[in-house]
Amino acid sequence: MKNLQFDDFLNDENNVEIEFTEVVHEHCATKIYKKGTLISTAGETFHNILFVKKGLLRQYYIDEKGKESILHFAPENWLISDRASSCFHQPSMYDIEALEDTTVMVITPEIIEKISEKNPEFATFNQNLLHRHIHTLQKRITMLQAFTAEQRYLDFIKTYPDILMRVPQSMVASYLGITPETLSRVRRELVTKHKNASS
Repeated sequence: MKNLQFDDFLNDENNVEIEFTEVVHEHCATKIYKKGTLISTAGETFHNILFVKKGLLRQYYIDEKGKESILHFAPENWLISDRASSCFHQPSMYDIEALEDTTVMVITPEIIEKISEKNPEFATFNQNLLHRHIHTLQKRITMLQAFTAEQRYLDFIKTYPDILMRVPQSMVASYLGITPETLSRVRRELVTKHKNASS
């Protein structure tokens, strides 16, 4: 059975014609991962693009001291990949973990190449995905370098409106690049501001 959400992504955001979505479904595999499964680990080369049909993934880095830093979350209808690993054929720096039981559609480089050979206009699909990836990373860098803790939290709520109650506060803090204590303070201050504005 086709995933209409994935079809919407192809058609609306990438201008892929309906007949080409049929081709994508013919070649892409659907995989199910249990909560806690490591889909990819640091040190491996990760070539695939994953489209989350159901569930939640996180992509994170562990430094030499064992500290985790979350790069991305990927809830429903989001993509997750490692372009540096894929494009340059180098070991990934990141782990990808299923935070919930998760169903993904797997898009491999071979699939994109195969479809593009038969349908040249489909080659823009991969280019569009790369543009989205660059845009997301630029936004992420700006957030970490220039935003206050409060601005980072508000941006997180805007970016991920549906997962705040699905992940521990410690993971939210890791994504924001702040401590859990700072996150608690920011949330308290926002509640106070809201109360004062309402009174």
